[in-house]
Amino acid sequence: MEHVSLPPLSRVAICGGTHGNEMSGVYMVKEMQKQKVHRTESVSITTVLSNPRAVDACRRYMETDLNRCFTDALLSAPITDSTPYELRRAQELNAQLGPKGSPEAVDLLCDIHNTTANMGMCLIFYSLDWITLHIYNYIQSKMTSAPVRAIQMDIPISEAYSLESVGKRGISIEVGPQPNGVTRADIFNMAKEAVDLTLEWLQKLNSGSTFEGGEVEAYTLVKSVDYPRDPTTNDITAAIHPQLQDNDFKLLKPGDPIFLSFSGETVKHEGEELYPLFVNECAYYEKKIAFHLAKKVTLAFPSISVKKED
Repeated sequence: MEHVSLPPLSRVAICGGTHGNEMSGVYMVKEMQKQKVHRTESVSITTVLSNPRAVDACRRYMETDLNRCFTDALLSAPITDSTPYELRRAQELNAQLGPKGSPEAVDLLCDIHNTTANMGMCLIFYSLDWITLHIYNYIQSKMTSAPVRAIQMDIPISEAYSLESVGKRGISIEVGPQPNGVTRADIFNMAKEAVDLTLEWLQKLNSGSTFEGGEVEAYTLVKSVDYPRDPTTNDITAAIHPQLQDNDFKLLKPGDPIFLSFSGETVKHEGEELYPLFVNECAYYEKKIAFHLAKKVTLAFPSISVKKED
């Protein structure tokens, strides 16, 4: 792959509290604001508490999931008296950090999330962007406290629904397991290390470092699996099987147990070998998702550096 030169990446947004009960991002943003962290050498930093009402209530959201409100269609929808709070807030964030898809958008938007699933340190990004792949590679090479993995969402940016899609480039930092409304020091520190390494990488790039190309492994979603349900009441009739619980990213093979019914029967995986993600995520019960299944892919990226001024 040919070497890529690009302008400095000088404007970064660090967001937390997009889901108001995911506490690592909430407390990281509050601490950065308390410490008045606005710049690290060549990088200006905007810190945002994305959903302040939900943070105050320690709830995921007030009316609708803010992290599903950032498609082009929703961001351009007219505001009426019946518009949910989160959609109004999404348009405010888009005006502050975007507008999405415009030259005025921040160079990188980093949104911090927690999951109740055993995902460790996971980065989520849209499309194949050399910057996000380099940041992922850098964090993976430096972080020793947990495995570092990435999910690449194969969705056009216009249809990308989460906050990080507002920036020219975006990364969602997803760290777990951590219960909703709870702060764990080890999980907080993993998220903080990922943010610090991201800023460190940007500073090195802007200072003239060349980063060599390479390859990384990532996961792309194939499908979602719901819990077994009663055909009459639609109530869940089984829990995640103990052999699957906490085994996110462990290859799931045909015949492996996935659910244990409340009457004691085991439900086994059928179909191709795939990797389970977000296993038993608390917030996905309302979305009727027990876990996602993904395939592993290898992504190549070129060497990059900042364009030298003439």
